[in-house]
Amino acid sequence: MNEREKMLAGKWYDANFDKNLVNERLKVKSKCDELNQIPHNKVEERNHILREILNNELPSGLDILSPFTVDYGENISFGENCFVNHYCYFMDGAPITIGNNVFFGPYVGLYTATHPLQFSSRNKGLEKAKPIIIGDNCWFGANVSVMPGVTIGEGCVLAAGAVVTKDIPDNILAAGVPAQVISTINQTEELD
Repeated sequence: MNEREKMLAGKWYDANFDKNLVNERLKVKSKCDELNQIPHNKVEERNHILREILNNELPSGLDILSPFTVDYGENISFGENCFVNHYCYFMDGAPITIGNNVFFGPYVGLYTATHPLQFSSRNKGLEKAKPIIIGDNCWFGANVSVMPGVTIGEGCVLAAGAVVTKDIPDNILAAGVPAQVISTINQTEELD
């Protein structure tokens, strides 16, 4: 297996020194730089670059504000009507799957990569990537961080500053470091 295949298979791989992966990241990060320089009112121009970053057609209603940064882009799939606020970073060494109607506050980070605890292996550039899955109708407050391998159920709200290290079931309000379940959200309750 080459390093890219190891990465996508969830095995330890050389993230730092493999020339092919480094070049892929540099190419996509340059596209992110390009996107981040295009004014928000130039929607078609921005969407053209976003299609190149994500290597895919854009779902309807996707709105991504700059600056926005990814590692590979093609490992991210968005559902419809998603909103990504300023300064979000999606580290997509493994797939990041995002449902419909998901809102990300500013400075949200989705991190699929983890490193060895032993510095001798870490210094060799090794890392492992685990997928992140996000259900429909979720809201991420500002500065939420989601760690590798986490699944977040439908209808969840992650409070600002939460660090999500474990799976979150459907319809949960979670907050804290690490994120803890605060309450279950009654999705049929009407606003006052």
